[in-house]
Amino acid sequence: MAISIAGGVRPGKVIEIERRLYKQLIVGKHKANAMPDELSVELEQSANKLDIERQALKVRLEKQAKEKNVFLEVSAQLTHTVNHAIEHQLAHPQMVLEASGISESQILLLDLLLHSDLNINRLRPIIESISWLSRDLINLINSPASGHRRPKHTDVQVTDIKLVLNYIGIENLRLLIPYFCLRHWLPSGNANLLWITRKLRRYSMVSAIAAQTLAELHNEAPSLAYSCALMYQFSTSIILSQSGHMFDNTWGTWLREASHSGEKQVYDAIMATDFPAQAVLDQVIQHSHRLNWQLLTLLKFEDSPITLVLKELDHDYHFTELSADAAIVAKASCYAKVLLLEEQQQIDPQEKRIMFDYYQFSDQELIRLKGQNFRKLDLL
Repeated sequence: MAISIAGGVRPGKVIEIERRLYKQLIVGKHKANAMPDELSVELEQSANKLDIERQALKVRLEKQAKEKNVFLEVSAQLTHTVNHAIEHQLAHPQMVLEASGISESQILLLDLLLHSDLNINRLRPIIESISWLSRDLINLINSPASGHRRPKHTDVQVTDIKLVLNYIGIENLRLLIPYFCLRHWLPSGNANLLWITRKLRRYSMVSAIAAQTLAELHNEAPSLAYSCALMYQFSTSIILSQSGHMFDNTWGTWLREASHSGEKQVYDAIMATDFPAQAVLDQVIQHSHRLNWQLLTLLKFEDSPITLVLKELDHDYHFTELSADAAIVAKASCYAKVLLLEEQQQIDPQEKRIMFDYYQFSDQELIRLKGQNFRKLDLL
């Protein structure tokens, strides 16, 4: 007789599969394709060049015992130094928040977007105060893909934020602003983290669209489900971004010192040292879910519906004990994990069944999700 695992204590196999996905995102060497709105040709060239140079150096160092020993020692020291700095910062959420540059106005915006009677005039001054968000929205409305939203028979660029918001519309803003926020919080301009960033962004996108779809199916709040699914990767994005800065700063300092002292073996060893992805993965697994709601609480949003859902997801409840909103986000996250693992042929049919059984997917839910386009937002 088969024993049901549906909704109860999260089985070890479910935990292992979920961590497998995060390992694929952060440690895996798969090079994800760019998202449709991502323009990073130069960064991609830099990332590929860096990969090739490091690999060539490693091959050469591995061939000679002395150079290999220097590489192993220097690489271990560099990784330890960076990881120690990351651990110290993550132990102090206030330090994480201050280093992130995330402001109350950004979270207030996400909170306001949940209101059913929202007025664009309430959003406008907040958006105007966030320069990168204003720029993203202006660029969007002036892109060829948004030509149907602008007045006909004019090639004039729209720069008035009031017009931009009116052309986009409130329902589209509920999708675009949380997405642009997460995109901004993810590491940018860092060749060491390009592939990780792309994979995490795709995972977040699939989770958010799945959450919105499930919420609409069950007559729950789609905006809350969508925003919470994106914010589920909130602190993971911050940990990665700050880890990237710490690695780059330490790596660069050590390189300059080795170059100045003329220590070629040490210089080559530093050059060949990769971003400590495994160590950062361990930090993400240990800290990310807790930091999701702690950072929002430090910003005085402890009563926000988003914070409450993220806090609930951090407390290791049985799936059946979750509120409707938290359960939808958990289900959406599960579906995204299975989908991305399937794409990389890293999950078998039995494991997929275990995941879907634990999170109690119905046939109707799976049919609805299978029909979704997870490559882009479904704007009105």
